[in-house]
Amino acid sequence: MKVLSVVGTRPHFVKAAPVSRALDGACEHVLVHTGQHYDDALSERFFRELDIPRPDHDLRVGSADHGPQTAMMLSSLSAVLRAESPDVVLVYGDTNSTLAGALATAKLPPTLAHVEAGVRCFNRDIPEEVNRVLTDHASDLLFAPTETAVDNLAAEGVTAGVTNTGDVLYDALLWARDRLDAGVLDEFGVVPGEYVLSTVHRAHNTDDPERLGAILRAFGSLALPVVLPAHPRTREAVAAHGLDVPANVKLVEPVSYLDFLALLDGAARVATDSGGVRKEAFYLDTPCVTLREETVWPETVAAGWNELVGTDEGAIVRALTREWDLGEKPAPYGEGDAALAIREAILGVE
Repeated sequence: MKVLSVVGTRPHFVKAAPVSRALDGACEHVLVHTGQHYDDALSERFFRELDIPRPDHDLRVGSADHGPQTAMMLSSLSAVLRAESPDVVLVYGDTNSTLAGALATAKLPPTLAHVEAGVRCFNRDIPEEVNRVLTDHASDLLFAPTETAVDNLAAEGVTAGVTNTGDVLYDALLWARDRLDAGVLDEFGVVPGEYVLSTVHRAHNTDDPERLGAILRAFGSLALPVVLPAHPRTREAVAAHGLDVPANVKLVEPVSYLDFLALLDGAARVATDSGGVRKEAFYLDTPCVTLREETVWPETVAAGWNELVGTDEGAIVRALTREWDLGEKPAPYGEGDAALAIREAILGVE
């Protein structure tokens, strides 16, 4: 059997790593990198650090608006699929790479499998939500990370081929946890439990000067330092909007996966608009403040480890400075064996 994985962004690399290890020796696994994230800080470093084999195909699509970027990926992926003739195509998450992989496969013979199926925020104004829905409705195998995701699919009439595998991100974190080096905190001059970590990269926040400005002002009013590994989009937006970076905000280059997890593990709080970081914080027992009005991971909110604040300046400050009443956590994302469940489902394809 030949399985082809389509990846293109940092979250894809992290999710594909445990799946790649699970498939090793069980089948032929071809890795295709669209090039959606293409610089060393967001791409090459992750392949090395996560011990993922080098991509068999690198499409080098790069940055572009949603339509042109997806179209370029779709054209290139169609050619790769015809050349490779895989039995199963795996797509991950909710990016343009995900949708392009799904569309390229949907009218061809391979079985289309979606890792992280059924995840919903119920806001179609968010491009990632459109990608999720379209990918799920084109897929033959749908690997849901939670029971909530299974229910979301059922509500849309999708029940065939659905499996609650648990979350592959948890698999990845369990692999990484023993490899963390807290020495990275020294590099940024911070002390465990005495700083806030942040990521801000969603276009909804970076492209709006009012939203991005409110986030930075909120950070500037904190007594603690804020470590902000900045996506290129964020740096460009700060400059383009003419925004001031507060003195306590350490705007740094993107860090590696393991270094980021070490920073997340040592932080007093994390403030983020990233879906994956919210779960990583949950797994590492770091209270999370979400800089969005909705979440695709309601389990973290229900458990009391995540608060949605959007970009309301006062709400951000209150959430980051209040005492959190944190009780025992549930385990809604499985036991860390999602990749094995995915492997078994794939190997069962006729």
